Amino acid sequence: SDQTQTTNGERKRAPHQFDHTKADARPFLDDPASFVKQQSPNEDAPCYVFPDDDGDHSKLTKIPEGSHIISISLDDTFPNLDFSEKFCSTTAFRDELRNSMREDIFDSTPVYDGMSEKVRKMLLLPDSSLQGSWNCRQHTEDAENDGDTVLRMRKLTQVLKEYLGEKAPTGDQFMETIGNLCGSKPSTHWIDIVGITDRKISHSWHQDTGRSPGGDTRTVLLGFPKEDNYDGVGVFSHAVKLRYERVAPEDHPNNEPVVYPELTVDDEYIVKPRFAKGSEVILFRDIDSIHSAPDCTYRASVMRFM
Repeated sequence: SDQTQTTNGERKRAPHQFDHTKADARPFLDDPASFVKQQSPNEDAPCYVFPDDDGDHSKLTKIPEGSHIISISLDDTFPNLDFSEKFCSTTAFRDELRNSMREDIFDSTPVYDGMSEKVRKMLLLPDSSLQGSWNCRQHTEDAENDGDTVLRMRKLTQVLKEYLGEKAPTGDQFMETIGNLCGSKPSTHWIDIVGITDRKISHSWHQDTGRSPGGDTRTVLLGFPKEDNYDGVGVFSHAVKLRYERVAPEDHPNNEPVVYPELTVDDEYIVKPRFAKGSEVILFRDIDSIHSAPDCTYRASVMRFM
């Protein structure tokens, strides 16, 4: 606290205060919405070249222009249901979709087995992150071998049917269809990320794995905006498109992030992917870009499928 004194009478400083001015040390935002609405997506940003890649290019693989970050819609993925319109315009649908998905995954993920109801409620609070797997078949194939149709995502199935009608996908179909956008050799990892939503933060550039095991293996992000009919940034991670593929060293542990703690990137290179009706989902290979939580996050959450 401000009253804490060192032995020579000087006030102690928090570690981050050595790196920031006093004005930046507590960068709380009174109005994150207005801050992000002034930001540009910068989707045509130039590709970044790491200094150590800027020599002999013969051993490097150039990434085709326009392939770094692909934006698609829920209508593309689940046609003839008016999915995008209902998802983007109805807070109750988004909230129920997200909460039911979290409950179904929590209740079918072994690591959460045996937790008390009190802990369950705490972990399922909407402002907390939660992780598991999007793979539903591994949870139901034993029962289906006995001839029964069994669903893992039962609560999600009910929500989809309520808002999209009888032709809606089951919750299992919803998870697997989005998960299959990850391409070949996915890890099947799923996480619902909230992040820091009330302050401006510095970018922290990284790759989630630094790999694309099948060559077409992608990360998929499904955005949950904070307001209806939102069109803007702050929902999806920020990214820097690379000119050359950047693959983790062979001895780098699987499924551990590759971090660049000293890297500062000029704003002209930073893409802030836009969320809008028709752009509820983005895909990218982890070797084609580096990314970070937004410098200002404005969302209910973002779900990452890998």
